[in-house]
Amino acid sequence: MQPNPTLDQLQVFLAVADTGSFSAAARLLNRSQSVISYTIANLESQLELQLFTRVGTKQPRLTDAGLAMLEDARRMASALQSLRARAEGLKAGLEAEISIAVDVSVPSPVLIHVLKAFQQHFPTVSLRLHVGALGMVWDLVLKKQADIGIGGPPLQPSDDLVTMKVGEMAMTPAAAPDHPLALYKGPVPLSFIRDHVQLVVTDLSEQTKGRDFGVFAYKTWRMTDVGIKHNLMVAGLGWGGLPKWMISDDVAEGRLVKLDLEPYPEGSYPLFALHMADRPLGPAATWWIERFKQEMDSCNY
Repeated sequence: MQPNPTLDQLQVFLAVADTGSFSAAARLLNRSQSVISYTIANLESQLELQLFTRVGTKQPRLTDAGLAMLEDARRMASALQSLRARAEGLKAGLEAEISIAVDVSVPSPVLIHVLKAFQQHFPTVSLRLHVGALGMVWDLVLKKQADIGIGGPPLQPSDDLVTMKVGEMAMTPAAAPDHPLALYKGPVPLSFIRDHVQLVVTDLSEQTKGRDFGVFAYKTWRMTDVGIKHNLMVAGLGWGGLPKWMISDDVAEGRLVKLDLEPYPEGSYPLFALHMADRPLGPAATWWIERFKQEMDSCNY
């Protein structure tokens, strides 16, 4: 018969190995020393291996076989504990996984802080993270491919969609310091802006198909990646609007300058949490939204 050690046996084995004695392990686990000895003896019998040397030494010492088994025991104990924790969470209504769609303009430092805290609070909950531009967030939530979304307000409010404001951030027009718009003296009029390439982030979602937001130039370069847009702006290949948090270092170090555009002033961009009304949020998703709002409230983006 194949050995089938229990979680309890593995925990006792690890306690003896870590504390260095049966008596210390008994105190750690709040059991009698005889129970600890009996448990180890049963485990050794199942495995048909001697895990500890007890002769000629005051304290039990791991044998070569015991040392070899130690890391396996740690992994197995950890996996079994995770299994139990997940089962308890599921019984209590905790989600097995949450799917989140996040607008690419959301401040990365905020997102990282929330994800770190989420990992600590909900170690048994898996996470699926979608990051994209404009209508992608709305599309995924409406198609029920994401439990919650973090992005701008929906273009068409719907009773099927629950929205909650979770923060604001600034959108800033900018260009390289040698760009004609950056060299213009005073507020730049629309007539001058028209003749210079504007870099525009676009997406392929059904929500924003055929729609422009804040486009003023006659000639545009369009892309689906905000990182590429950022790089092209720094390279002087066009001007565009980007979240203030994304370009603050570039402005401070002279790679980009804020533009004073008559039709495109720096403005506030609201962020909303979205979810379908017929899909009530579980504990993990509810926590995620509340923590994101707290992080946004505590920063200046």
